[in-house]
Amino acid sequence: MVNFWRSIRFTMIFAILLGLIYPLVITGIGELLFPYQAQGSMVKVRGQVVGSMLIAQPVTNPGLFHPRPSAVNYAANGSGGSNLGPTNPALVKEVRNNLQTVLQQNPGVSPSQVPPDMVESSGSGLDPDISVQDALLQIPRIARATGLSQAYLQGLVRQYEQHPTLGIWGTPMVNVMQLNLVIERRLGKG
Repeated sequence: MVNFWRSIRFTMIFAILLGLIYPLVITGIGELLFPYQAQGSMVKVRGQVVGSMLIAQPVTNPGLFHPRPSAVNYAANGSGGSNLGPTNPALVKEVRNNLQTVLQQNPGVSPSQVPPDMVESSGSGLDPDISVQDALLQIPRIARATGLSQAYLQGLVRQYEQHPTLGIWGTPMVNVMQLNLVIERRLGKG
């Protein structure tokens, strides 16, 4: 019986220590040292929150970069992929539909030019980044819609390109919101 009460006390102490005190200390350190990241990397335009640099948003404006397709309709509270296998007819249909949309939105682009991330959703359905190849394919559409030169837009993509970690993990990517904010500022909308 003594061991029973000792184990109850042990459990209560560690529940308070690890379930309450430790998370509060770590949260406090995060808020103190990394306030922007601790608050979700929220982006403000004219004092109003317009989104997060970490979560993709649906974009249909032809004058802006479009994110990857989302299996969760860009709902951050339901993050996740479709979990459909590569031979699943539903996935094949979804990718074909996404490819049709990409080809309609970007005239002159052939199916063989379209990178996989342009027609397949990410594992979270909320990936804020697209490949550099995806971004470069969207430039003619954006240039036509905004009047910005293709050279300017290519320079913008190269300026905000994120290189693979340690030069080996991942592929070169760009953050869609980051690019779109620059475009909107340039056009006087941001």
